Amino acid sequence: MSEELLYEKSCGAVVYCQKDNDIKYLLVCEHGGFWVFPKGHMEDGESERETALREVKEETGLDVTFVDGFRVKDEHNLAREGRPNTIKQTIYFLAKYEEQEFGPQESEISQIVLMDFETAMATLQFDSFKHILTQAHSFLEQKHC
Repeated sequence: MSEELLYEKSCGAVVYCQKDNDIKYLLVCEHGGFWVFPKGHMEDGESERETALREVKEETGLDVTFVDGFRVKDEHNLAREGRPNTIKQTIYFLAKYEEQEFGPQESEISQIVLMDFETAMATLQFDSFKHILTQAHSFLEQKHC
């Protein structure tokens, strides 16, 4: 008899800033050394967007504005973390911030860096994040730049 699959849901955002045609993406480095987008687990009663806004604010200190029309789902099995029957589903939005100071939530994030697209692609360790960034970058180039 197989065990029932469990699902965990998180939400976050590909955060960027833009000055003229120069786009910079914000990546956060978790204490484990992995570069990711700000994200976190949904709390009871929250919508996906509310979760993403809260997590970006908690992890970076930034207030962001969503870009309409962009929502990407990433899904993977947590077998590497010893939970083979758990599927983690993360929803990413695209969010812009205007000139603000940012700072890491020291309990979870060791560093925050703004990078151009090429540098961010070289920095991200996981193909799923590279794919999400590529989608976001293409979306911005087609719709908003």
